[in-house]
Amino acid sequence: MKALISVSDKTGIVELARELHALGVGLISTGGTAKLLAEQGLPVTEVAEVTGFPEMLDGRVKTLHPKVHGGLLARRDTPEHMAALQAHGIATIDLLIVNLYPFEATVAKPGCTLADAIENIDIGGPAMVRSAAKNWKDVGIVTDASQYPAVIAELKASKAQGQCKLSDKLRFALSVAAFNRISQYDGAISNYLSSVNFEAEKLSEAYVPERAQFSGQFNEQYVKVQDLRYGENSHQQAAWYRDLAPAAGSLATGVQLQGKELSYNNIADADAAWECVKSFDTGANGDPAQGAACVIVKHANPCGVAVGANPLEAYSKAFQTDPTSAFGGIIAFNRPVDKAAAEAVSKQFVEVLMAPDFSAEALDVFKSKVNVRLMKIALPANYGNVRNALETKRVGSGLLLQSADNHELALADLKIVTVKQPTPEELNDLLFAWKVAKFVKSNAIVFCKNGQTRGVGAGQMSRLDSARIASIKAEAAKLSLQHTVVASDAFFPFRDGLDVVVDAGATCVVQPGGSMRDPEVIAAANERGVAMVFTGVRHFRH
Repeated sequence: MKALISVSDKTGIVELARELHALGVGLISTGGTAKLLAEQGLPVTEVAEVTGFPEMLDGRVKTLHPKVHGGLLARRDTPEHMAALQAHGIATIDLLIVNLYPFEATVAKPGCTLADAIENIDIGGPAMVRSAAKNWKDVGIVTDASQYPAVIAELKASKAQGQCKLSDKLRFALSVAAFNRISQYDGAISNYLSSVNFEAEKLSEAYVPERAQFSGQFNEQYVKVQDLRYGENSHQQAAWYRDLAPAAGSLATGVQLQGKELSYNNIADADAAWECVKSFDTGANGDPAQGAACVIVKHANPCGVAVGANPLEAYSKAFQTDPTSAFGGIIAFNRPVDKAAAEAVSKQFVEVLMAPDFSAEALDVFKSKVNVRLMKIALPANYGNVRNALETKRVGSGLLLQSADNHELALADLKIVTVKQPTPEELNDLLFAWKVAKFVKSNAIVFCKNGQTRGVGAGQMSRLDSARIASIKAEAAKLSLQHTVVASDAFFPFRDGLDVVVDAGATCVVQPGGSMRDPEVIAAANERGVAMVFTGVRHFRH
């Protein structure tokens, strides 16, 4: 058995080569890898000795040779293939260990030159990988260090049985992984090159090209997490995929501790709740005393959001906003759930409960609630900044792509446009309300007071109707809207929406501004004696 080793990332490669040598596997290698193995006392044949042709063009050509690709591609069960190998003095290669030049890491570095990017486009590596992967019935292809242990374990087990070979199952799995890696690699190259605004007059070794935010071709790869029982409706099929490298603190990194399998709708609603609760990374406006936040979501909309001194207080306030809609909802906390919070939540019907952690006592509370899905999602430091960079929306035969709405409002961003000034308490609630409105489907109207939503109007065709619904919700929950603040995700096109929220009890309103009727709406606010603040940014969410 012979193995050809050619790796850019040499992590674990010496240990792997030692194991292969101990199993009697002959080692062939290239350039720096061959030198490293030889320095470690391992018998290794340089690929130039196999091909009879030296590496050339600064290493650009070294494995592009029939004695390499013939050894990889020949079918062992085809006499004509084996006869051709014998006629041309080509030996079979049974195992290929390759990882590619670090193109993705190179172009991710600030100031990456076009020359550096081009030089890190691997040619020989992908060619060998494709050859070995195509011939998976006879050749094992290893493209990542995480695969080393499984390969060695199988070789050792088969050696003990008098052979030294990989199973068909593992070879096929390695082949699939290899083609996936090539797809990812080529997609990254395409994304980079089709984003370059090429300027020939600036071309030099030090040329750092300007790049368009959106590339000429968009290539993305995702890894399947699981098949789902069905999609949004029972007659639809669905599956859940994650990014190749999911960000710490994102839903895709969560671990389900108990409960039924997550459904399509569970996952969509859970993401809405989790992203909203993560926006309260230090509590209400950075106040550590209000560090616990709770978000309850139903049908993709927050129906209750609150902050408190502990999870129980945050949950109690969030639930109070709309107890009816909270039934069967998705609940997220930004702090570990303790026994007190768990006992309060367990009294209601809940589909999914998410938190950075659960105390042992909290887990005991839910042992009898076997259908409740508990999700543990570890949060990194500064988790409020962990967001998707891009958002996508599928349309007929196409895709809409945009930068994610990651704008965070600060006090310094506010423009007070009325005679009446907001009080410090109103400013705190104003920032709280604005964070919530960002996650409510448009048109969005959110009443808040003391770090608690008091009424949420979502998803209406008319902003006026959203304002009325928010008032109705508060009345149904027996929550007073007197001296509340109101956040509107987009401007008031007329004064009528403002009048509705002021009639309900609001004394301060935050909105983006930007309407041709802003002067009319500001005049109405002055007339009604309320404070109004412009953000200059809207938060449509469709």
